[in-house]
Amino acid sequence: MFHSIKALTVCLLLLASVTTGCATERAGRTERAGIKNLGFAIQVGAFHEVRNAERLARKLQEKGIEAFYFKRENGIYAVRFGDFDKREDASRTARKLVKERVITSYFIAAPQQHVSLATREPSLEKAPSPSITPRPRPKKIDRGELPPPRRERSDMGMIAAKTAERFVGIPYRWGGDTVVDGMDCSGFVRAVYNLCGVNIPRTSREQFRVGDAVGRDELKEGDLVFFGSSEEQINHVGIFVGNGRFVHAPRRGDDIKISTMDDSYFLKHFVGAKRYF
Repeated sequence: MFHSIKALTVCLLLLASVTTGCATERAGRTERAGIKNLGFAIQVGAFHEVRNAERLARKLQEKGIEAFYFKRENGIYAVRFGDFDKREDASRTARKLVKERVITSYFIAAPQQHVSLATREPSLEKAPSPSITPRPRPKKIDRGELPPPRRERSDMGMIAAKTAERFVGIPYRWGGDTVVDGMDCSGFVRAVYNLCGVNIPRTSREQFRVGDAVGRDELKEGDLVFFGSSEEQINHVGIFVGNGRFVHAPRRGDDIKISTMDDSYFLKHFVGAKRYF
Protein backbone atom coordinates (compact mmCIF):
# COMPACT_ATOMS: atom_id res chain seq x y z
CA MET A 1 0.00 0.00 0.00
CA PHE A 2 2.82 2.38 0.94
CA HIS A 3 4.68 1.70 -2.32
CA SER A 4 1.50 2.35 -4.36
CA ILE A 5 0.93 5.72 -2.68
CA LYS A 6 4.58 6.65 -3.18
CA ALA A 7 4.44 5.75 -6.89
CA LEU A 8 1.24 7.77 -7.35
CA THR A 9 2.84 10.81 -5.69
CA VAL A 10 5.86 10.64 -8.01
CA CYS A 11 3.59 10.45 -11.08
CA LEU A 12 1.59 13.48 -9.95
CA LEU A 13 4.79 15.48 -9.41
CA LEU A 14 6.03 14.58 -12.88
CA LEU A 15 2.73 15.58 -14.45
CA ALA A 16 2.72 18.88 -12.57
CA SER A 17 6.14 19.75 -13.97
CA VAL A 18 4.91 19.56 -17.58
CA THR A 19 1.47 21.12 -17.20
CA THR A 20 0.94 23.89 -19.76
CA GLY A 21 0.20 27.42 -18.62
CA CYS A 22 2.56 27.28 -15.65
CA ALA A 23 5.57 29.54 -15.34
CA THR A 24 8.72 27.86 -16.59
CA GLU A 25 12.33 28.96 -16.97
CA ARG A 26 13.72 28.85 -20.50
CA ALA A 27 17.17 30.14 -21.27
CA GLY A 28 17.09 32.07 -18.00
CA ARG A 29 13.83 33.86 -18.78
CA THR A 30 10.39 33.35 -17.35
CA GLU A 31 7.71 32.20 -19.78
CA ARG A 32 4.04 31.76 -18.98
CA ALA A 33 1.37 30.81 -21.45
CA GLY A 34 2.76 32.76 -24.39
CA ILE A 35 4.13 35.61 -22.26
CA LYS A 36 7.83 35.89 -21.52
CA ASN A 37 10.35 38.42 -20.32
CA LEU A 38 12.10 40.12 -23.20
CA GLY A 39 15.79 39.37 -23.68
CA PHE A 40 18.49 41.69 -25.01
CA ALA A 41 17.32 44.12 -27.69
CA ILE A 42 18.99 46.52 -30.12
CA GLN A 43 18.16 50.22 -30.07
CA VAL A 44 19.34 52.63 -32.74
CA GLY A 45 18.86 56.24 -33.70
CA ALA A 46 18.29 59.56 -32.00
CA PHE A 47 15.90 61.31 -34.38
CA HIS A 48 14.26 64.68 -33.92
CA GLU A 49 11.82 63.95 -36.76
CA VAL A 50 9.47 60.98 -36.52
CA ARG A 51 9.65 60.37 -40.27
CA ASN A 52 13.37 59.56 -39.96
CA ALA A 53 12.65 56.94 -37.30
CA GLU A 54 9.84 55.60 -39.45
CA ARG A 55 12.17 55.35 -42.44
CA LEU A 56 14.73 53.31 -40.50
CA ALA A 57 12.06 51.02 -39.04
CA ARG A 58 10.71 50.41 -42.53
CA LYS A 59 14.18 49.57 -43.85
CA LEU A 60 14.63 47.00 -41.07
CA GLN A 61 11.15 45.59 -41.68
CA GLU A 62 12.00 45.11 -45.35
CA LYS A 63 14.85 42.88 -44.20
CA GLY A 64 12.40 40.74 -42.21
CA ILE A 65 13.20 42.36 -38.85
CA GLU A 66 10.22 43.26 -36.67
CA ALA A 67 11.23 46.80 -35.68
CA PHE A 68 9.20 49.63 -34.20
CA TYR A 69 9.83 53.30 -33.46
CA PHE A 70 8.84 55.21 -30.35
CA LYS A 71 9.22 58.54 -28.62
CA ARG A 72 11.53 58.74 -25.63
CA GLU A 73 10.85 60.95 -22.59
CA ASN A 74 13.25 63.59 -23.92
CA GLY A 75 11.17 63.92 -27.11
CA ILE A 76 13.71 62.12 -29.31
CA TYR A 77 12.61 59.19 -31.47
CA ALA A 78 14.40 55.84 -31.53
CA VAL A 79 13.99 52.44 -33.15
CA ARG A 80 14.14 49.11 -31.33
CA PHE A 81 14.10 45.47 -32.38
CA GLY A 82 15.20 41.99 -31.35
CA ASP A 83 14.77 39.53 -28.50
CA PHE A 84 18.09 37.78 -27.83
CA ASP A 85 18.96 35.35 -25.05
CA LYS A 86 22.58 36.52 -24.96
CA ARG A 87 24.21 39.93 -25.29
CA GLU A 88 26.72 38.54 -27.76
CA ASP A 89 23.89 37.39 -30.05
CA ALA A 90 22.48 40.92 -30.09
CA SER A 91 25.93 42.43 -30.66
CA ARG A 92 26.65 40.02 -33.51
CA THR A 93 23.41 40.97 -35.26
CA ALA A 94 24.03 44.69 -34.73
CA ARG A 95 27.57 44.47 -36.08
CA LYS A 96 26.29 42.66 -39.16
CA LEU A 97 23.74 45.43 -39.80
CA VAL A 98 26.47 48.05 -39.36
CA LYS A 99 28.63 46.23 -41.89
CA GLU A 100 25.69 46.21 -44.30
CA ARG A 101 25.24 49.97 -43.66
CA VAL A 102 21.68 49.52 -42.48
CA ILE A 103 22.46 51.13 -39.11
CA THR A 104 25.41 53.07 -37.69
CA SER A 105 25.80 53.39 -33.92
CA TYR A 106 23.64 51.31 -31.62
CA PHE A 107 22.92 50.38 -28.03
CA ILE A 108 22.23 47.00 -26.50
CA ALA A 109 19.23 47.21 -24.17
CA ALA A 110 19.54 44.79 -21.27
CA PRO A 111 16.55 42.75 -20.02
CA GLN A 112 14.36 44.61 -17.55
CA GLN A 113 14.64 42.50 -14.40
CA HIS A 114 13.77 45.02 -11.72
CA VAL A 115 11.67 48.05 -12.60
CA SER A 116 10.39 50.78 -10.32
CA LEU A 117 8.31 53.88 -10.90
CA ALA A 118 11.52 55.88 -11.07
CA THR A 119 12.68 53.80 -14.06
CA ARG A 120 10.68 55.28 -16.89
CA GLU A 121 13.31 54.76 -19.62
CA PRO A 122 14.60 51.28 -20.47
CA SER A 123 18.17 50.80 -19.27
CA LEU A 124 20.64 50.97 -22.15
CA GLU A 125 24.18 49.74 -22.39
CA LYS A 126 26.29 51.08 -25.23
CA ALA A 127 28.01 48.55 -27.44
CA PRO A 128 31.60 48.18 -26.12
CA SER A 129 34.45 49.39 -28.30
CA PRO A 130 37.48 47.15 -28.83
CA SER A 131 39.98 47.77 -26.05
CA ILE A 132 43.02 46.12 -24.52
CA THR A 133 42.25 47.61 -21.15
CA PRO A 134 41.15 44.86 -18.75
CA ARG A 135 37.59 45.12 -17.54
CA PRO A 136 37.17 46.12 -13.89
CA ARG A 137 36.15 43.37 -11.55
CA PRO A 138 32.50 43.39 -10.49
CA LYS A 139 31.80 45.11 -7.22
CA LYS A 140 31.32 42.69 -4.37
CA ILE A 141 27.99 42.82 -2.59
CA ASP A 142 28.15 43.28 1.14
CA ARG A 143 26.49 40.53 3.11
CA GLY A 144 24.25 43.06 4.77
CA GLU A 145 23.14 44.65 1.48
CA LEU A 146 19.51 44.09 0.63
CA PRO A 147 18.58 42.44 -2.70
CA PRO A 148 17.00 44.57 -5.46
CA PRO A 149 13.33 45.35 -4.77
CA ARG A 150 10.85 42.93 -6.26
CA ARG A 151 8.94 44.22 -9.27
CA GLU A 152 5.40 45.07 -8.25
CA ARG A 153 2.51 44.57 -10.66
CA SER A 154 1.08 47.98 -9.83
CA ASP A 155 4.39 49.59 -10.76
CA MET A 156 4.61 47.73 -14.07
CA GLY A 157 1.04 48.59 -14.97
CA MET A 158 1.63 52.28 -14.35
CA ILE A 159 4.87 52.18 -16.34
CA ALA A 160 3.10 50.48 -19.26
CA ALA A 161 0.36 53.14 -19.15
CA LYS A 162 2.86 56.02 -19.07
CA THR A 163 4.83 54.42 -21.89
CA ALA A 164 1.66 54.09 -23.98
CA GLU A 165 0.83 57.76 -23.43
CA ARG A 166 4.21 58.73 -24.90
CA PHE A 167 3.04 57.29 -28.23
CA VAL A 168 0.00 59.60 -28.39
CA GLY A 169 0.18 61.91 -31.40
CA ILE A 170 2.67 59.77 -33.30
CA PRO A 171 1.51 59.03 -36.85
CA TYR A 172 0.83 55.34 -37.14
CA ARG A 173 2.63 53.90 -40.17
CA TRP A 174 4.31 50.81 -38.83
CA GLY A 175 3.96 48.18 -41.52
CA GLY A 176 2.93 49.56 -44.90
CA ASP A 177 3.59 46.95 -47.57
CA THR A 178 6.45 45.32 -45.66
CA VAL A 179 6.67 41.86 -44.10
CA VAL A 180 4.84 43.11 -41.01
CA ASP A 181 1.81 44.41 -42.88
CA GLY A 182 -1.14 44.16 -40.53
CA MET A 183 0.90 45.19 -37.51
CA ASP A 184 -1.82 47.59 -36.47
CA CYS A 185 -3.32 48.09 -33.01
CA SER A 186 -1.88 44.82 -31.73
CA GLY A 187 1.57 45.84 -32.95
CA PHE A 188 1.30 49.06 -30.98
CA VAL A 189 0.49 47.35 -27.66
CA ARG A 190 3.19 44.78 -28.38
CA ALA A 191 5.70 47.61 -28.84
CA VAL A 192 4.69 49.19 -25.53
CA TYR A 193 5.02 45.91 -23.66
CA ASN A 194 8.34 45.31 -25.40
CA LEU A 195 9.67 48.57 -23.95
CA CYS A 196 8.52 47.36 -20.53
CA GLY A 197 10.50 44.14 -20.94
CA VAL A 198 7.61 41.80 -21.72
CA ASN A 199 7.09 39.89 -24.96
CA ILE A 200 3.45 39.13 -25.77
CA PRO A 201 1.88 37.49 -28.86
CA ARG A 202 1.60 39.53 -32.03
CA THR A 203 -2.09 39.55 -33.01
CA SER A 204 -4.99 40.82 -30.91
CA ARG A 205 -6.68 37.39 -30.97
CA GLU A 206 -3.51 35.69 -29.74
CA GLN A 207 -3.06 38.36 -27.08
CA PHE A 208 -6.60 37.76 -25.84
CA ARG A 209 -5.93 34.02 -25.42
CA VAL A 210 -3.18 34.63 -22.85
CA GLY A 211 -2.94 36.68 -19.68
CA ASP A 212 -5.40 36.82 -16.78
CA ALA A 213 -9.01 37.81 -17.42
CA VAL A 214 -10.06 41.11 -15.85
CA GLY A 215 -13.58 42.44 -15.36
CA ARG A 216 -14.50 45.87 -16.70
CA ASP A 217 -14.92 47.18 -13.15
CA GLU A 218 -11.50 45.76 -12.16
CA LEU A 219 -9.42 47.47 -14.84
CA LYS A 220 -6.04 48.86 -13.81
CA GLU A 221 -3.42 50.84 -15.66
CA GLY A 222 -1.52 48.71 -18.17
CA ASP A 223 -4.30 46.19 -18.79
CA LEU A 224 -5.23 45.46 -22.40
CA VAL A 225 -8.83 46.05 -23.48
CA PHE A 226 -10.24 44.14 -26.46
CA PHE A 227 -13.07 44.95 -28.86
CA GLY A 228 -14.98 43.10 -31.55
CA SER A 229 -18.22 41.26 -32.20
CA SER A 230 -17.22 38.26 -30.02
CA GLU A 231 -14.22 36.55 -28.44
CA GLU A 232 -13.69 34.74 -31.75
CA GLN A 233 -13.98 37.97 -33.76
CA ILE A 234 -11.67 40.40 -31.93
CA ASN A 235 -10.48 43.17 -34.22
CA HIS A 236 -9.11 45.88 -31.92
CA VAL A 237 -7.04 46.28 -28.76
CA GLY A 238 -5.76 49.16 -26.64
CA ILE A 239 -3.95 49.85 -23.37
CA PHE A 240 -6.00 51.05 -20.41
CA VAL A 241 -4.45 54.15 -18.79
CA GLY A 242 -6.98 54.88 -16.04
CA ASN A 243 -10.10 57.04 -15.59
CA GLY A 244 -12.02 55.07 -18.21
CA ARG A 245 -9.50 55.90 -20.96
CA PHE A 246 -7.29 53.78 -23.19
CA VAL A 247 -4.55 54.45 -25.75
CA HIS A 248 -4.81 52.80 -29.16
CA ALA A 249 -3.92 52.96 -32.83
CA PRO A 250 -7.33 53.64 -34.47
CA ARG A 251 -6.53 52.99 -38.12
CA ARG A 252 -3.57 52.92 -40.47
CA GLY A 253 -2.28 56.42 -41.21
CA ASP A 254 -4.02 57.96 -38.20
CA ASP A 255 -2.24 59.21 -35.07
CA ILE A 256 -2.19 57.12 -31.93
CA LYS A 257 -4.78 58.59 -29.59
CA ILE A 258 -6.67 58.32 -26.31
CA SER A 259 -10.34 57.27 -26.33
CA THR A 260 -12.87 56.55 -23.62
CA MET A 261 -14.38 53.20 -22.77
CA ASP A 262 -17.79 54.90 -22.62
CA ASP A 263 -17.71 55.87 -26.28
CA SER A 264 -20.82 54.33 -27.88
CA TYR A 265 -18.85 52.18 -30.33
CA PHE A 266 -16.37 50.83 -27.78
CA LEU A 267 -19.09 50.38 -25.17
CA LYS A 268 -21.04 48.20 -27.61
CA HIS A 269 -18.07 46.19 -28.89
CA PHE A 270 -16.13 45.64 -25.65
CA VAL A 271 -15.25 41.93 -25.41
CA GLY A 272 -13.00 41.73 -22.37
CA ALA A 273 -9.69 42.68 -20.79
CA LYS A 274 -6.50 40.86 -19.89
CA ARG A 275 -3.62 41.46 -17.47
CA TYR A 276 -0.07 40.26 -18.16
CA PHE A 277 2.15 41.55 -15.33
